[in-house]
Amino acid sequence: MKNLESSDIRGKKVMNREGAYLGILKSSLVDRETGIPFSILVEPSEDIDLGVYTLDDTGHLVFSSESIKSIEDNVIVGK
Repeated sequence: MKNLESSDIRGKKVMNREGAYLGILKSSLVDRETGIPFSILVEPSEDIDLGVYTLDDTGHLVFSSESIKSIEDNVIVGK
């Protein structure tokens, strides 16, 4: 995964591997030495089942770096 600043990916659409829209990336925690995100927080779409995802205490979806498959025009996450 390429080095990124948190601001580089904020606001990107987040989708799963099947192409379903999950929400908008609100923030990420980035390793300052490598520039690689180790988790992202996503404001969820109203159309997804929140019961199948990990949520933080503010209701954002939480994805670890291991689940981030691609960061291009959109962020792709999967298991």
